[in-house]
Amino acid sequence: MTEFADLLIIGAGPAGMAAALAAASSGTRIVLLDDNPNPGGQIWRDGPQAHLPVEARRMRERLRACPNVHCHANTRVIANAADKILLVENAEQGWLIAYDRLILCTGARELLLPFPGWTLPGVTGAGGLQALVKGGLSVRNERLVITGSGPLLLASAATARHHGAQVLRIAEQASRAAVAGFAAQLPRWPGKLWQSFGLLDAHYRTDSHVLEALGRDKLEGVRLLQHGKTVELACDRLACGFGLIPNTQLGQALGCAVKNQALTVDAWQATTRRDHYAAGECTGFGGSELALVEGAIAGHAAVDDTVAAERLWPRRARWQGFARVLNKAFALDTRLKGLARGDTLVCRCEDVAYGELSSHTDWREAKLASRCGMGACQGRVCGAALEHLFGWTPPVPRPPFSPARVETLLSLDDKASG
Repeated sequence: MTEFADLLIIGAGPAGMAAALAAASSGTRIVLLDDNPNPGGQIWRDGPQAHLPVEARRMRERLRACPNVHCHANTRVIANAADKILLVENAEQGWLIAYDRLILCTGARELLLPFPGWTLPGVTGAGGLQALVKGGLSVRNERLVITGSGPLLLASAATARHHGAQVLRIAEQASRAAVAGFAAQLPRWPGKLWQSFGLLDAHYRTDSHVLEALGRDKLEGVRLLQHGKTVELACDRLACGFGLIPNTQLGQALGCAVKNQALTVDAWQATTRRDHYAAGECTGFGGSELALVEGAIAGHAAVDDTVAAERLWPRRARWQGFARVLNKAFALDTRLKGLARGDTLVCRCEDVAYGELSSHTDWREAKLASRCGMGACQGRVCGAALEHLFGWTPPVPRPPFSPARVETLLSLDDKASG
């Protein structure tokens, strides 16, 4: 089976939803797909314990009211079957989608850096913890430490605390001066300033980062470096997030250029491949407000409404300014590259330790010698970590991009024979 879309949008987070709504008035057939049950992405993720903001609910209602927007939930891209044809799969079936134009809104992933004990049960990403809690994980009365960098730490702490966790410490690796400088500029974006008041936490510490997760069979505590002094805290859960990295996998596979780890786009959000656009955090991290306006620009541009797209440029520039301030303030300290020991696992899927990798010169050499990146996650976690640690450039992804049923993969043979 082959489905056709005038405009295909991959990813239904804020950028993808905004793109679909911006393009909908053109009357073209729009297909919006995402691997989550409902539109919203990670930031507006559903779940038994999730609380959706009003804007997310309104955008969902507007999407449902658009007869020319067709949403496929729980759907993943498996492969690039041919020029402008993608193989996709949901829980029931796999099929092909042919398109004229495409907007990539594939978001970002957490950067997880290896340190002793980071693979212990009870250790997760900061964003991962937020997703688990929204999905129904009980953290009531659990002692929680959150460490890493960026506002996501505070947001994760607020979510966990709201559901009964005892937040012992929020360890931010950025300096006090950097965080104070960031806070001083927040009045330029009043909404962000107001939002920050609800995230303030007495257990927040700057100049602090994780050294080691403690425990044998499960997490029992954490060792931190706080203002130059070693501190140990007993805890039940540790959440670490060292920022976000753009999810460029599909864009790279489609031939879109990457710069500074993000998909390269022009003023119209067009990538380096004709008829292919990108918006949101796959083009660089800047928050939901930037993702929304970038998505709207891409949606208008993809249906040739350049006038409407250009009207949004000043708003995008405003939120790009916020992104620059944010990313500068929470840039990672080089000391974090030295957290791993020789026996610290870097590739969890294939049990490859830091000591097995440090003598190699690039990703390909390390992969051939150790099978690093050849496990279930296909290098999504260790690839980003090694790029940060050693500056290695991960290889261009090859299909299948996600685990798939044999019946789905057979569609590629049908396409080739046809």
